[in-house]
Amino acid sequence: MYWRVEKGGQSWDALRGQQARRRFRSLVSTGRASGLLAFARRVPIGWVCVGPCEDFPRLRRVRALQRERPPGTWSIVCFYIQPKWRGFGLGTQLLEAARDFAFVRGAVCVEGYPANVNRGQKMPGPFVWTGVPAMFAAAGFRSIACKGSSRRLCISDPQRDTT
Repeated sequence: MYWRVEKGGQSWDALRGQQARRRFRSLVSTGRASGLLAFARRVPIGWVCVGPCEDFPRLRRVRALQRERPPGTWSIVCFYIQPKWRGFGLGTQLLEAARDFAFVRGAVCVEGYPANVNRGQKMPGPFVWTGVPAMFAAAGFRSIACKGSSRRLCISDPQRDTT
């Protein structure tokens, strides 16, 4: 829900915990939130959240992620992989599936916001919930710099990638 709340502070604090779970459940049941699940046998082991950029108002407020976004831009904003399933490429598989899901539904561009992690650097899962650069590179996303920030975002844009 982090990206769905325009501001932090009291707005975010008021939505945490059970309130956030109820609101997210409502978004899913009404079809206003989308994501993909990964299963091992019938047990969910990972998920990724993806949707039109407009669904995530906080993206407009994070200065480090500002850029001109064409209409039809979709965002991949969150991953979760159960700890015992990390390190096997599941994140990259979820990322590729989310990108494909977005394009099938009309996205013209898909972007993600990986954590600033160097290749080979180990970070605890809670610090890389937006993914890591290596995942996006493996999935064919290109990395671009954000104005006035050391942060980078990753883009998959088939029209540009083929020219």
